[in-house]
Amino acid sequence: MATASPVTTAATMAPPAAATMPPAAATARAAGGAEPCDLVTVPVRQGLEAVDILRRRGVPAVGPVLHDGACDTLGFLVPPGTAAAWDLPGSACTRTSGRGLRLPELPELPEPAGDAPRPAGWLLPPGDTGPVTDPADLRRALGEAARLIEAADGCH
Repeated sequence: MATASPVTTAATMAPPAAATMPPAAATARAAGGAEPCDLVTVPVRQGLEAVDILRRRGVPAVGPVLHDGACDTLGFLVPPGTAAAWDLPGSACTRTSGRGLRLPELPELPEPAGDAPRPAGWLLPPGDTGPVTDPADLRRALGEAARLIEAADGCH
C-alpha cells in the first residue's frame, strides 16, 4: 500500500521524474470540479493490457487513464478511499489525504522537438469514459494482465 505526499493543485500535468505518476498530474482542478478520486499506477505494459481486458469484458465504467510523459506508467482513476485497502504487488495507489484528486483539462500540446520529454496526458480522457474504474474490476484485470505478460515473456 502506497502513501502519497501532500497533494497540491496544478494547472497542467508535469512530466514525471520517476516511473510513478507525479502528484501534480492527478491533482489539477478541472473546470466545474470533478469528484474526488484515488490513483492506481502500474507499468504501462500491464496497464494497457488491463485497459483491453476491461473493455473486452464490457465493464460498465472504465474511468479516465493517465500516462506519464515517458510512457512508463499508466494511472487509473478509482474511487476515493481505494488506497486504504490497495495491496496489489507491482502497483501503487495514491490516496488523496482527504483533499481529493481533480481531473485536469489538458491543453493540446505540440509534439516535443528532438529528445525533449513528452508531456504527460490522457490515454482515456475524462468525458470519454466512466467517472472512475471500479477497484475490484481493475484488480482482476491487472492480475490477468500480469499472467498474460508472464506467459508471453516465457514463450521465447
